[in-house]
Amino acid sequence: MTRAQTTQRIISVDLDERTILWRNADVEQERRVAIFDLLEGNHFEPRTEYPDGYKGPYKLLMRVEEGRLALDISNEEGARLETVVVPMSPFRRVIREYFAICESYYQAIRNASPSQIEAIDMGRRGIHNHAAELLMDRLSDKLDVDFETARRLFTLICVLHIRG
Repeated sequence: MTRAQTTQRIISVDLDERTILWRNADVEQERRVAIFDLLEGNHFEPRTEYPDGYKGPYKLLMRVEEGRLALDISNEEGARLETVVVPMSPFRRVIREYFAICESYYQAIRNASPSQIEAIDMGRRGIHNHAAELLMDRLSDKLDVDFETARRLFTLICVLHIRG
């Protein structure tokens, strides 16, 4: 593993608590798992040249501001390097679809057959994968992230958008 592979990553991620309007135990579990998995393995490479050639690792604060996703990127010591802002309008439909299928999945777990649960879960994974590809595309001029990192970031974006 090269130095670039080990430093071009996120070592800490937080969600702006003021942005999160509501969450239940299922949502909190999704948040914890997404953060854990993200920190276990990710590729996160900003395209910006930072002072002194800094190339990671990074701390990330995710928030929603005026209908846009803001990613505050900081160095290992916590000094902010930049804020990447991404319009959320391209994600609204896929977030709604993801919430709807997740709700169906949670209901199915309670009373559906294993084959019905599996079918719903396949649909859920498909929507999640599509959203990850969309996120990778929307970030491509500012950040290079791999597919798994994009999937986990999308989960966290959804947490930021949950309404009670």
